[in-house]
Amino acid sequence: MTRHHARTSRTLSPRTWTPYYLVVVSGLCLVMFSPGLHAQPAVPANLKVPAGHTLFLQGIAIGTQNYICLPTGWAFFGPQATLFQFKTQIITHFLSPNPDEEDVLRATWQHSQDTSRVWGNAVASSSDPKFVKPGAIPWLLLKVVGADRGPGGGRQLTGTAYIQRIRTSGGVQPATGCDDQARNVGERVLVPYKADYLFYKPTR
Repeated sequence: MTRHHARTSRTLSPRTWTPYYLVVVSGLCLVMFSPGLHAQPAVPANLKVPAGHTLFLQGIAIGTQNYICLPTGWAFFGPQATLFQFKTQIITHFLSPNPDEEDVLRATWQHSQDTSRVWGNAVASSSDPKFVKPGAIPWLLLKVVGADRGPGGGRQLTGTAYIQRIRTSGGVQPATGCDDQARNVGERVLVPYKADYLFYKPTR
């Protein structure tokens, strides 16, 4: 008796090959859009990062710029934001004491996974209308003045030398509401804002 064996087709059905296609496409997207592969963006001349530094990380911040009413008017007292990359939280941004400067309060960025953190001091600012939207806080160049491995002992951010804040929207201090010293002093306002933060380290 002759036995006939069914021939198994090696052609994958659309339902079978779709996961492989998605993996390949996702990998290409990560390569194409990885921040570490991009050159510095167009910024005002005074906000350019000095030569010898490489962009290695960037995120989109969503949060608030926070102001307090003093007898002299509104005063900025720190940011509060979360940075995202590909819809994933990567960094928190806030005000905290920098141990490298005897606890001077500085803008802080702390990595959400390995807890490494850096403190920055603004060394240049621009409200050039060619770059900055009307009603948006200035773009900044910040120099890192402190770094720490954090409670988790990570190093993702500790090599950062400069940070740029660009593509801002919102965040401007209120124009009113701090006029009556007897009534308004001490009041706080949290103004929503968005911005891109770019992190640079020395080129090896």
